[in-house]
Amino acid sequence: MTKVAGMASRLVRGTAIACGVAAVAGAGIGYALGDPVQPEDILPARKLSDGVCGRLGDVASLLPPASKASREPVTLVQNGTSTVTCTAQSGSGRRTFSSAVVKLTVTPYGGRDIGAGKAPLTPAQNAKWTWERSPLETVPDRPYPSKLGRTPSGLGGESWAINALVVRGDIVVHVVYTASPIEQKAAEQAALVLADRAIWETK
Repeated sequence: MTKVAGMASRLVRGTAIACGVAAVAGAGIGYALGDPVQPEDILPARKLSDGVCGRLGDVASLLPPASKASREPVTLVQNGTSTVTCTAQSGSGRRTFSSAVVKLTVTPYGGRDIGAGKAPLTPAQNAKWTWERSPLETVPDRPYPSKLGRTPSGLGGESWAINALVVRGDIVVHVVYTASPIEQKAAEQAALVLADRAIWETK
């Protein structure tokens, strides 16, 4: 009786394994034959909390020093929870005074259909795919994959518009940092610090 039960148990296990292999093979064959991707196969983008921008804190230290008086705190105002936009502005905007405008966009990516016969991209793959296609310049030796673009304005390069793009997992952060007067390296560093903060707050 024990021998018969053992044989039956092995038969059940063998059947289950065979069914599992067949299912995996069937899925592979389905993609290979060009079956369309079903909506349920594509992972949706996650929603972010409504306090992401607030958690980035006072960004006054990342802006050009004020020409007069003590600096007031500068906080980022949030819009949205699917794609989040954080904005802040400091200064008079006149050329005789310091000024800065910061716009930070946090985009959580979902999966992506890349055509019949192909498995859909995961959220992280889709975010990296988007980051890789940006024409900005890759920044080496960074904790997260990063790219930068910079545009000078004004006389003597005292004003800069910096674009920073950083990716981690399914999140892409895009910072547009425009400030005057400021040195190029200081502007680039400020934009990357803001991007890193946003990446950290969305882990």
